[in-house]
Amino acid sequence: MTEILIKHADAIVTMDGARSELSGADVLIRGGQIAAVGPGITAPDARQVTATGCVVTPGLVNTHHHLYQTLTRAVPGGQDALLFGWLKTLYPIWQRFGPDEMFVSAQVGLAELALSGCSMTSDHLYLYPNGVRLEDSIDAAAELGLRFHPTRGAMSIGESRGGLPPDSLVEAEAAILEDMIRVVDAFHDARDGAMCRVGLAPCSPFSVSRELMRDTALLARDKGVMLHTHLAENDEDIAYSLSKFGVRPGQYAEDLGWTGPDVWHAHCVKLDRQEIDLFARTGTGVAHCPCSNCRLGSGIAPVRQMRDRGVKVGLGVDGSASNDAGNLIAEARQTMLLQRVALGADAMGAREALEIATLGGAQVLGRADCGSIEVGKRADIAIWDVSGIEAAGHWDAVAALIFCGPMKVKHLFVEGRQVVADGQLITVDLPAVVKRQNRLAQSLRG
Repeated sequence: MTEILIKHADAIVTMDGARSELSGADVLIRGGQIAAVGPGITAPDARQVTATGCVVTPGLVNTHHHLYQTLTRAVPGGQDALLFGWLKTLYPIWQRFGPDEMFVSAQVGLAELALSGCSMTSDHLYLYPNGVRLEDSIDAAAELGLRFHPTRGAMSIGESRGGLPPDSLVEAEAAILEDMIRVVDAFHDARDGAMCRVGLAPCSPFSVSRELMRDTALLARDKGVMLHTHLAENDEDIAYSLSKFGVRPGQYAEDLGWTGPDVWHAHCVKLDRQEIDLFARTGTGVAHCPCSNCRLGSGIAPVRQMRDRGVKVGLGVDGSASNDAGNLIAEARQTMLLQRVALGADAMGAREALEIATLGGAQVLGRADCGSIEVGKRADIAIWDVSGIEAAGHWDAVAALIFCGPMKVKHLFVEGRQVVADGQLITVDLPAVVKRQNRLAQSLRG
């Protein structure tokens, strides 16, 4: 593989142990890894990428998404609904999806993430109508070139048994477990530098049985893979847990084996002090989804309290039916702003928001090989041009990236391969993908 030398960056935000920031320095990429970081690096045979006027960061990490939802943005019946009503509006649409819809919507969602500086993303796919399989999204990620953590989600309790989804969207629990085994055996790669790692992810405690939650945790530990679900997303979620299970969501999760360093939960807007301490004590991670939480009126997650007590926190764009965008650098800005709204202007700074978006996400996903710009780490690197109008007049290039913009990355490298060049996605024909997506959306509306 050709060496790549990133030269003369205005600032390199390393996210190393000392949170070092380097000025006028370089990064050498070799064989998918970072080979050198510092000033004056020479590599005569390397392809040079000039980073003058730019901030260089680790690639951003997205810890929660539903890629299939890019086909259902701004659906009228769900635009102003709370979570449960929003789901009831969208389930009948989603049950008409097939493999084509899943593949193309994943392409669009992944492309949107890449253009916002994201090099690694998880995805929570929990519905499988009309022959859909997890590999529909895995194939899309491989083609686009992002590091991918797909999760085999599931729903097993339909309307006839008191659940939210229509019966046509739920699966038998024995079949769910069987397919979980299949996808882990076929696609999970536990090695450093892995481009695909599979997790197991029942949709939520209110869409599967207690037995499936427990059995999935046992299976994940047997296979050595991570666990993921939605938890404590809003007041309705808390009320359901107390009514149905007699405990708060954190206690329910702990009782079924759903805490630990191999577990991360999405949202966690309504965690209380005891649940935060539980997550800190057990090493359980959180995917914070600020824009989606605003869109659905769920509230402001206690991110400041979580981090102060040692909880691992990463960012998630969540699905494009509840965001309705998939821009990860925008989520970092929103994270900072919401903590300030809740707690004051000194509650969170730009650098901490950027840390959550990079190293924090890598830690949540269990990727010690990613998340920082250090020798030996994987070469997932985002280059941001702060010389344009968005940040014109800035006094601090790193802070400007979060406070001002840009909202689009200039160059993105994943495992040392360039995915975005000069603000353009270069791994797929994006106009053709968007055209196909719009055609599918029109068919669904019809």
